[in-house]
Amino acid sequence: MGYVIFSAHFNFSLFNIQYMHPFSALEPQAIWQYFYEITQVPRPSGKEQKIIAYLKGFAEKYKLELKQDKTGNILIKKPATAEKEDSPIVILQSHIDMVCEKNTDTVFDFDHDPLKVYVKDGWVGAEGTTLGGDDGIGMAAALALLASDDIPHPSLECLFTVEEETGLTGAFGLEEGFMEGSVLLNLDSEDDGEVYVGCAGGVDTLIEFDYKAETAPTSYEAIKVTVNGLSGGHSGGDIHLNRGNANQILAGFLAEEASKYDMRLARFDGGNLRNAIPREAYAIVLVAATQEMDFMKNMTAYYEAAKARYAVSDPHLMITSEAVDRPTEVMDANTQQRLLNAINSCPNGVIGMSQAIDGLVETSTNLASVKMNTPDIIKIVSSQRSSSEQEKKAIAARIKENFESQGARTTHSDGYPGWSPNLDSNVLKVSKAAFNTLHNEDPKVLAIHAGLECGLFLEKYPHLDMVSIGPTIRDAHSPDERMEIIAVERFWNWLIEILKNI
Repeated sequence: MGYVIFSAHFNFSLFNIQYMHPFSALEPQAIWQYFYEITQVPRPSGKEQKIIAYLKGFAEKYKLELKQDKTGNILIKKPATAEKEDSPIVILQSHIDMVCEKNTDTVFDFDHDPLKVYVKDGWVGAEGTTLGGDDGIGMAAALALLASDDIPHPSLECLFTVEEETGLTGAFGLEEGFMEGSVLLNLDSEDDGEVYVGCAGGVDTLIEFDYKAETAPTSYEAIKVTVNGLSGGHSGGDIHLNRGNANQILAGFLAEEASKYDMRLARFDGGNLRNAIPREAYAIVLVAATQEMDFMKNMTAYYEAAKARYAVSDPHLMITSEAVDRPTEVMDANTQQRLLNAINSCPNGVIGMSQAIDGLVETSTNLASVKMNTPDIIKIVSSQRSSSEQEKKAIAARIKENFESQGARTTHSDGYPGWSPNLDSNVLKVSKAAFNTLHNEDPKVLAIHAGLECGLFLEKYPHLDMVSIGPTIRDAHSPDERMEIIAVERFWNWLIEILKNI
């Protein structure tokens, strides 16, 4: 097959030469080659122009029909192979953007730099950043099938959606009539041997506090308090692991200290993305020189208690302090108290478990980010999920009440619907039989607490018969994201077997 050589501006030229890369020895090479190429193309949410150019170059090379809607979604079509012409048209769906998270000490520009990928102990990952297996591996599987000339399949429509990670923009904007298929395989789940038939819906709460900047007291010492070392992860897929939330851990300590001393807050910054559990947060505070020793003793005691609490779920938690230059301004004391109280009392984590599906989180919330990027406004994002529309609205109302009771302004995003399971689905029956053929056992049939685009697809294409599959990915949405090599091969073989039997 041809391989892609990338220019600085990602104007692709395709040459029939082979070059070595970390995934060169992995099998099946068809899917790994495309996944490697995808990792070399920057594709942050909302900045997908380069990966779109890559897809257009791919379609041109293989002389495949491609069309793009006004939202930016790409559809590439391929006719059925011999003896599959009468099978239903199958849509293979993945999203082209990735979550861009990196460690604080990692120097990396997601807008321009290719990922530094590696292979280790049966897994692939990226050095200091997210890997983008969510959902680069779904894209790679679709491309490998489009490029193949020896795999039986029905007519294919490969749908690549934009900005999934920041609000399902592509799925929201998908136009009626853009696709013709009646069967959809979503390639965006993250567990080998599991087929998903439902997902949670979600809504974001956007919160703003106004504050007044006051002159910093000159007799106080400035201290930077940092919470880091947390695992973070996907706020849907990992929320049940009870990992620490850096924003709440930090606010909990500061609220305690503010109740004892005349502590003044100059800066609070934590978390980044609505769908990632915040791993790091820091604050710059001022304390009287006579109280600095007590402040440090209290921080040590708080740290020891937090370490014990998260000894299993987050054993690498760190809370550190360092002296910094004294800032010229601090937040007014009234807003400081209301802000810390609101963050500290905000519902966060698992709120309720499903009574219909054992072990499934029904409702959760994630206090995702706290930012002071403007001189007089603090912006906070909390993300709520639930497989129950009623409970989704209820937890969103609780978040709203929590912050508005402390004087903040709140608005809710439009949100997105869940996907209700259909256990009589024909493609589910085919998927189960295909897995059994390969492994002599049935896959697990589950719903997922993370959000998938399937619920939105059903609103515009109510006839679709859908399931979601994918290989094992761990710690998605964090720099610890990794994908299991053997699971990718099993995912690939399963997908081929499903298409053969549709």
